[in-house]
Amino acid sequence: MRTDSSPGTLPAREHLPAAPAGTPVLDVVIPVYNEEKDLQPCVRRLHEHLDRTFPYAFRITIADNASTDTTPQVARQLAAQIPEVASFRLEQKGRGRALRAVWSASDAPVLAYMDVDLSTDLNALLPLVAPLISGHSDLAIGSRLARSSRVVRGPKREFISRAYNLILRGSLQARFSDAQCGFKAIRRDVAQILLPLVEDTGWFFDTEMLVLAERAGLRIHEVPVDWVDDPDSTVHIVRTATDDLKGVWRVGRALATGSLPLDRIARPFGDDPRDRDIEDVPKGLARQLVGFCVVGALSTLFYLLLYSGFRVFTGSQTANALALLVSAVANTAANRRLTFGVRGRGGAVRHQAQGLVVFGIGLALTSGSLAALNAATSEPAHSTELAVLVAANLAATVLRFLLFRAWVFPDRREDDPTPVASYGTTPIRAGDAADSWRDTTVQLLPVRPHDTDARDLR
Repeated sequence: MRTDSSPGTLPAREHLPAAPAGTPVLDVVIPVYNEEKDLQPCVRRLHEHLDRTFPYAFRITIADNASTDTTPQVARQLAAQIPEVASFRLEQKGRGRALRAVWSASDAPVLAYMDVDLSTDLNALLPLVAPLISGHSDLAIGSRLARSSRVVRGPKREFISRAYNLILRGSLQARFSDAQCGFKAIRRDVAQILLPLVEDTGWFFDTEMLVLAERAGLRIHEVPVDWVDDPDSTVHIVRTATDDLKGVWRVGRALATGSLPLDRIARPFGDDPRDRDIEDVPKGLARQLVGFCVVGALSTLFYLLLYSGFRVFTGSQTANALALLVSAVANTAANRRLTFGVRGRGGAVRHQAQGLVVFGIGLALTSGSLAALNAATSEPAHSTELAVLVAANLAATVLRFLLFRAWVFPDRREDDPTPVASYGTTPIRAGDAADSWRDTTVQLLPVRPHDTDARDLR
């Protein structure tokens, strides 16, 4: 990763610069569908809170998702009455579609959204966006499942929420605690790169965005929140849960097949200590060793099972060769993806061919060990054969790791040109986002009591 300001690089994560008051720093989006009853009290309460507590200029954007009641009229009235409120109308439903449209068009450097019911205590809003303004984090989410959160809701919703997050942890290896809380924020420069990769336009939009951000190495800040369930919520739980599970399957399949270009935007924002050159510490060595050991242990068990099965029908040498061949193909594929982070099908055949060469060396070691054992005793016990093979495999494993790291999967990231990331039909070049950010970056200045602000003139 490069953090310099040369053309073609992504913007470094840094504290947003200070500038004249009145420029919107935060754009809070409220996506709504047929919320004519709750919209006005929600917006006025949120505006009063921001006007009283938020130290920068702000905007509240009402994103109407094709409402069929009087919600559009209420939104326009609020926009006409309150200078910091804007109204945005979409002719199609979908919370994700609304957030993508408004966030993509916004000029504020920090973008947030919250549900219209204001279930989350607004005192968590400033802690939510502060790490984004300071440059510490790329995204921020409210968490109802943190230990210090205080939540009031029924057992049904509690069970669904926790079960869903367990599914995310088990299937997509998500490490964030709460994907569904309607209280999130993102830096605009991050959104410009990340949003085109998110396919979902509905309720799964949040989860997909967080999973992709986490896999790309972005920093997600979590804020414990006080949250009270809205008993009049119009969310259809069964349909939403079904759509979420479909989304989990789609994203999981894309990650497994390597069709997402997340390796091309990995850790693009800010100075990451893992990218620094430290003497006598090869990059990624610790992570690769752990991954290789895990894959090796599983491969050894797989190999021993195969050997025991083949040994029933054939001699020890043939059984060893067949078991080692099958396990070697699986081992190379697993190390390629999990240990050395190579995604996609490019170079897969070459990697397997090189892996077979490494397999040949392992075969020579294990076959030689078996030959030596058979020379020492004419009818060795099966347990003795397994012990000799385990010892030979340990020696072959050390050599295999060295060959994998230096020959099969060498680290060529420093020589790679600036990539173009694409997902679906929307191409993104890293430099384009950086240029766009430099063209539209706004300057920030804390609002102090003696300052003249546009809100004081209304």
